[in-house]
Amino acid sequence: MTQRDYYEILGVPRSASPDDLKAAFRKLARQFHPDVNKEPDAEEKFKEINEAYAVLSDTDKRSAYDRFGHAGVKGAGGAQDFNVDFNDFADIFGDLFGFGGMGGRSSRRSRNMPRRGDDLQIALELTFEESVFGVEKEIEITRDEVCTTCSGSGAEPGTSPVRCATCNGSGEVRQVRQTILGSMVQVATCPTCRGQGETIATPCHSCQGRGLERKTRKKIVAIPGGVDTGNQIRLASEGQPGVNGGPGGNLYVLIQVKPHKFFRRREFDILMDLNVNIAQAALGAEVEIPTVDGPTKLKIPAGTQPGKVLTLRSKGIPHLRGNGRGDQKVIINVEVPSRLTTEQRELFEQLAKSLGSEVRPQERSFLDWLKETLGG
Repeated sequence: MTQRDYYEILGVPRSASPDDLKAAFRKLARQFHPDVNKEPDAEEKFKEINEAYAVLSDTDKRSAYDRFGHAGVKGAGGAQDFNVDFNDFADIFGDLFGFGGMGGRSSRRSRNMPRRGDDLQIALELTFEESVFGVEKEIEITRDEVCTTCSGSGAEPGTSPVRCATCNGSGEVRQVRQTILGSMVQVATCPTCRGQGETIATPCHSCQGRGLERKTRKKIVAIPGGVDTGNQIRLASEGQPGVNGGPGGNLYVLIQVKPHKFFRRREFDILMDLNVNIAQAALGAEVEIPTVDGPTKLKIPAGTQPGKVLTLRSKGIPHLRGNGRGDQKVIINVEVPSRLTTEQRELFEQLAKSLGSEVRPQERSFLDWLKETLGG
């Protein structure tokens, strides 16, 4: 029977690098392993793939194969001639079946490594003024902390955790499986101690064996001026405690700003609508208006039209990063009276006669003009 070319079996060119060979081998081994692929010819293909990689991954055998073909590596098809790096199989079988390469020591090490605690998040509601100028707020943090009764051991004071009898303290149990490559060891987390390597005969009465207890603590947090709804303040290491001596997680304070009676925000500017009467708009006036800094005087020019925007410089929101503040934009709305006294009606009638009855078409709508003025 004619043997297939090893390069063809792995689907690589003759110039393939060792990394190319390994990548092709890993891909095909996963695809055709008999425990995964139930096709009738999967086992034969898997053996063929292993044979090809056993030759091409060995520098001397590959050189002989390149020069003389299959005759140069006669006997390489026997299992006793394979010289495949065990780590390649360990990676593949670990992915497929949970086998632990070299007895599962890497999984045990990773389980006992320090790990960072989980992050937490709480919401904090601010008034509009608090969001503008910043404020110190007291918050409550509810999280797990090391149990003060058992000092985190999980065992009742006076007792200690004991080595798990099921896994003998390794945190793992092993099962031997027979495969076409021989006996393989499958490593799994010990069901008795859940991978801890220890069991607790008498759990702590305070934490029920967890080693952690739920506590609520109060903390003062400084909120900078200029924050807005959706901004987050990060408090490092104020989240859940770390595992195996790892650092604590972070606490994120999510900002929510309550709506204001007069003000609304656009980036770092404060917008406010101001109603004036016809006389104030036509003749001009000086009025007192609210700002986040307190009441201030605003001059309304004579002949002010509806929708005109007047600007109060540096009366807006402080920039979070950098100096300066935005502006306060005052949008003028001219109120038309719906009810008039007799005297007011007579005066308006006189004004109407003096103004005449001519009307002029408007080239663009008031809303278009207002959007252009506000830049949005």
